[in-house]
Amino acid sequence: MWSARCMEQWAPTAAMVATNVVIAVMNALIKQALSQGMNRLVLITFRQMLATLFLGPIAYFKERKMRPKFTTEIFVYTFLSGILGPVLLQYTLFVGLDYTTATFAATFGNLLPVVTFLISLAFRFEALEVRSRSGSAKISGTLISLGGAMMLTFYKGSALTHTTTSLSPSSMAPSSSGSSGEHGTVRWVLGSVSMLANVVGFALWLLLQRKFTRKYPAVYSATAFMSLFSFVQAGALALSVQRSSLAVWALRGTVEIATVVYCGIVASGIGYLLLTYCVEKRGPVFTAAFSPLAQIFVAGIDLFILHEPLYLGSVLGSVLVILGLYLVLWGKKEEVAAEAAAQPAQVAEVEQQEKS
Repeated sequence: MWSARCMEQWAPTAAMVATNVVIAVMNALIKQALSQGMNRLVLITFRQMLATLFLGPIAYFKERKMRPKFTTEIFVYTFLSGILGPVLLQYTLFVGLDYTTATFAATFGNLLPVVTFLISLAFRFEALEVRSRSGSAKISGTLISLGGAMMLTFYKGSALTHTTTSLSPSSMAPSSSGSSGEHGTVRWVLGSVSMLANVVGFALWLLLQRKFTRKYPAVYSATAFMSLFSFVQAGALALSVQRSSLAVWALRGTVEIATVVYCGIVASGIGYLLLTYCVEKRGPVFTAAFSPLAQIFVAGIDLFILHEPLYLGSVLGSVLVILGLYLVLWGKKEEVAAEAAAQPAQVAEVEQQEKS
């Protein structure tokens, strides 16, 4: 019984760590595929097609006895989840990756806890007592995580390991001299705006998923239906934009094939399933608080796979990210404990009112 309770408590945390590993590897593959000229909408279409084929049978057999009725309201939720999540979020991410760098895109994604927290407060999905310890921890942790993520990109410092030549995102930003420099600056700005839209959209999608999973608690089926809808939506958009060219649908080379298979089965299939599960169990702010981990995993890929040097700024930034993350999680845990402690008193008060 103790082991089952422990597993239930830590399962969402483990799921979010695994999700961020998936995101880090996915970003590296997508960046390579886009640099080779792969069409963004085609990649989304193939990715969601594989995710549907992967999740469909699992959802059918696992939830066939508990699947709720697919009503018109659930249809609308599924349609919106598909077009906002897998389609628009992926497209804005791909534009950001194509126009900037994978490290910059991953760092920009660390705005997600702040944006989600603010939107949750605006829609009253999250309560905040600024003077309480939990409220102060959530605010401080979010800001510290964001500061650490910014340090990972914009403060390089001295090299702590092998010193191969590498460019930071800031140094890769083109100069404004000349037409090519101006064109590069425009691309960098467009990429930044696209990543900002991605972060805001992701925060809204997490809140939408929270309501969706409450109305349709069959997580496997919900994710499979969302993948199916987004496959049709992305395919229709790709066909309408690329009507005169069918060559874009042909996968060329190992990188493009590996990217489609990995993104479709691992990222869109298993990744979205883990993310939906975590939103259902712990809420959107808990889920968004783990986004800084993706930056650490990207740094790990750079160091151990791409053999990039490890700099002092990366170490300091990672420490700040982890510190902020645990502050946010501690604040959430304190809130849950306070709510649990207040429930017996509320029940006693209600019973007392009924007796009187």
